[in-house]
Amino acid sequence: MALRQIRIAGDPVLGKTCREVKEVTPKIKQLIDDMVETMYEANGVGLAAPQVGILKRIVTIDVGEGPIVMINPKILESAGSQTGEEGCLSLPGKSGVVTRPNYVKARAFDENMQEYEIEGNELLARAICHELDHLDGHMYMELVEGELHDANYEEE
Repeated sequence: MALRQIRIAGDPVLGKTCREVKEVTPKIKQLIDDMVETMYEANGVGLAAPQVGILKRIVTIDVGEGPIVMINPKILESAGSQTGEEGCLSLPGKSGVVTRPNYVKARAFDENMQEYEIEGNELLARAICHELDHLDGHMYMELVEGELHDANYEEE
């Protein structure tokens, strides 16, 4: 495993749409391992492949219950809403108030290309929405209500 460099807001790769993963090759498995290690090293809750410069539909998330790998994820349904502080490893030191669904149900593939569904509430729902936005070239700053401000907590 190796740490990858996290791309910072303004990097053109963060504005691009990612391609679907057709098969999990040794190179993809290495990318996933590197993403998990990079996410933990940066004290993040989630990391999307474009944040490390790779335009593939892969995200890793850990809200404190162990790492979740999502390949080619899609949100199937969402409900409710939550408004709260959100940050991003690609915009270090900043945060802003964002409204997201309070519940999401998503379908994805794991690192063995086994399809699964996952349901998340609160922080997990927020993290899934945040990371999936990256796969379509969007960052949370587009959704911030009011102004970005200096973060005073660990970032997502």
